[in-house]
Amino acid sequence: MSALNVKLRRDLWSMKGQMAAVALVMACGLMVMIMARGLVMSLETARDEYYASHRLSDVFCDLKRAPNAIKQRLKMIDGAAALETRIKGTLTLHLPGLREPGDGLVLSLPDGRQTEVNRLHLRLGRLPEPYSAHEVVVSVPFAQAHGFMPGHTLEATMHGARTTLRIVGVGISPEFVYETRPGETVPDSRRYGTFWMSEGALAEAYDLSGAFNSVILTLAPGAKTGPVKKKLDRILAPYGALVAFDRTEHVSTKLIDDRIAMLKGFAIAFPIIFLSIAAFMTSAALTRLVRLQREQIAQLKAFGYSSAAVGWHYFQFALAAVLAATILGSMVGLWLGQNLVEIYHRFFQFPNLVFRPDWWALGLALAASAGASFAGVLGAVRQAVSLPPAEAMRPEPPARFGPSLLERLGLLRLLSPTQRMALRNLERKPWQALFTTLGLAMATAIPIVPGAMGDGIDYLMDFQWRLAQRQDATVALIEPGSPSALHALAAMPGVMHAEPFRVVQGRIVSGLLERRVGLTGRLPGARLNLLLDAEGRTVDLPLSGLMLSEKLAEVLELVPGDPVRIEVQEGRRPVLETFVAGTITDFAGVGAYMDFDALGRLMGEERVISGAYLVLDENRRDRFLQEVSDTPAIASAVFTSSARESFQSAMGDMMGVVQAVYFGFAIIVSCGVVYNGARIALSERTRDLATLRVLGFSEAETTVVLLSELAVLTLAALLPGLWIGTELARILVMTANTESVRMPLVLTDRAYATAVLIVLSSSLASFLVVGRRIKNLQLLSVLKAPE
Repeated sequence: MSALNVKLRRDLWSMKGQMAAVALVMACGLMVMIMARGLVMSLETARDEYYASHRLSDVFCDLKRAPNAIKQRLKMIDGAAALETRIKGTLTLHLPGLREPGDGLVLSLPDGRQTEVNRLHLRLGRLPEPYSAHEVVVSVPFAQAHGFMPGHTLEATMHGARTTLRIVGVGISPEFVYETRPGETVPDSRRYGTFWMSEGALAEAYDLSGAFNSVILTLAPGAKTGPVKKKLDRILAPYGALVAFDRTEHVSTKLIDDRIAMLKGFAIAFPIIFLSIAAFMTSAALTRLVRLQREQIAQLKAFGYSSAAVGWHYFQFALAAVLAATILGSMVGLWLGQNLVEIYHRFFQFPNLVFRPDWWALGLALAASAGASFAGVLGAVRQAVSLPPAEAMRPEPPARFGPSLLERLGLLRLLSPTQRMALRNLERKPWQALFTTLGLAMATAIPIVPGAMGDGIDYLMDFQWRLAQRQDATVALIEPGSPSALHALAAMPGVMHAEPFRVVQGRIVSGLLERRVGLTGRLPGARLNLLLDAEGRTVDLPLSGLMLSEKLAEVLELVPGDPVRIEVQEGRRPVLETFVAGTITDFAGVGAYMDFDALGRLMGEERVISGAYLVLDENRRDRFLQEVSDTPAIASAVFTSSARESFQSAMGDMMGVVQAVYFGFAIIVSCGVVYNGARIALSERTRDLATLRVLGFSEAETTVVLLSELAVLTLAALLPGLWIGTELARILVMTANTESVRMPLVLTDRAYATAVLIVLSSSLASFLVVGRRIKNLQLLSVLKAPE
């Protein structure tokens, strides 16, 4: 081992505390990058492999009823590779252990064969026998929520007829990787599921023998979705077709893509913060080391070591921290990724979702950490290699001392001598104080992000289920009903108040921009399922014009007063030329709303309803549930309390893990920055502190001199840190702001207080460690002057 390597090993051991702090902070950045990039790689790989192997449809189109005879005409569409027609319906579920009924989607399977598009992946069991009226395959999350296995049975109402279904298989489909009830963004596997049944049996149950009501197809290589969708719309328009849409508008694929986009944002923002802090810490530690080793550098050069050899020797200090951080960050990042991917199994149903490390990201992380560290020590190395031996052999010239600005202003007279010493030292080393404060500010900022996310979810739940959804239940009909249907719903046992709604599917067009959306008609002055603005205030529907979700207006580049065209895809398929009357705030999906009677006039119908919002008498809830189960015209009944419970359950575990991870990172960073700064200050001022002890200052007074400096820097970092955390949370919330789901930016006193508490607590722990070192100073050895 060369002499420089021996020196390197000894110096690293003497600085083990500081180098460990640097390596830990750097490792935090690598952990986040490796964990987030690995999750992105895992989800993208599982998604792409599953979509390709099981032939996820590129284009979807639902309709009222079309004869099987036109299937060949559909297959002749230019650009269509594989095409399937199928039957699609809803059913009501009577589930053991649940008071309220569940609901689900049922799809047909070709008799005697697997589908060509959206191929079913069986986890257990088999496909239904051809024309079997009672055999079904159920989705994996629904089966897991109830413990269903092949051979089990359940009661259901299909198209008004109650029947017993026998489970013969458990499977998943690429169409429902993220399985949610229409209009919702969080899975409710206990009350909602997807079912597959023989085409012949399902056609008979839904009175669609010799017909179909859904088309799915894949595109030929090089084909464009736009022309294919237009041809499909044109052929199916006479059969009550809704507007065709592609994967970009499919609920499951959109939600998956949105989650991946959020992870990508985290994989960039946080590593930059951590690596920047680590670069500063490395620079501070190495700059101080070079100053302390001036004479050693001179001796090395005098004995013939070149400037390059000396410079590489000091670069190796940073390299040691990088290697330690890479090993630790990689191991913990991979472990965290493997554990977090298990949480995603609750949301995404892939045949093979396993954690796949992104090795390119690992290499990039290593390069980024090495680059940040080397950039941090570049100044110290330049200082080391530029020192001529003769100059370096002389002690470093003393700093010029004089009255500080605070002293000239007379602001230090009220302070004790020890406090004055602390403030003087800070003012005479402004850059060192600035960078230490910046590092602590970053540590303060980190916990604000998970805190804001937790507060945002709490606000969303309060906004959604206390302010907006004031109904106890939302009942949807299988087919739109007449005014008598509303009277029937209002007369059901336990119903205290009912408000109708009408939903029609359409396409909103603004110039070259368009979106498929459900147009909802609501009564003026409604008291249930309110429309709200950003402040949570009720927004009344105008008698004319259209109210849009803020996100939909943003996507279509519309502002109040702009003209807009609505192409309705039901009934007579009318086209409405209207204008944007205003916007409303919502956090899931996008929607368009208009006056109930105005929508009825547009559709040429007299107060037709799609369902109703209901207020229930809790004492008669069981009788209401029984009536719902016995009413064949009801497609689904969603209870507000159950929806809230499902959302809270689904998001609780995820947010708990995220908050724990990032709070841990904040503690490591704040401890590392404070400890590193304290050790540097101690190494610089050891002789001064020992001199004070000899002059009669007590241990407590000498400790206060040093720790007062760190306390001032910590307090000075809090407000900038809170501001940085606020802006970082704002950026990440904007990244997660998509059409499928949006997170409100909510920053409460609790989030700020938590961030401050973490920094102050970790700083206090570092103070205690450094205070013990000051107490154990060997005065004689410290005060020996070198010859």
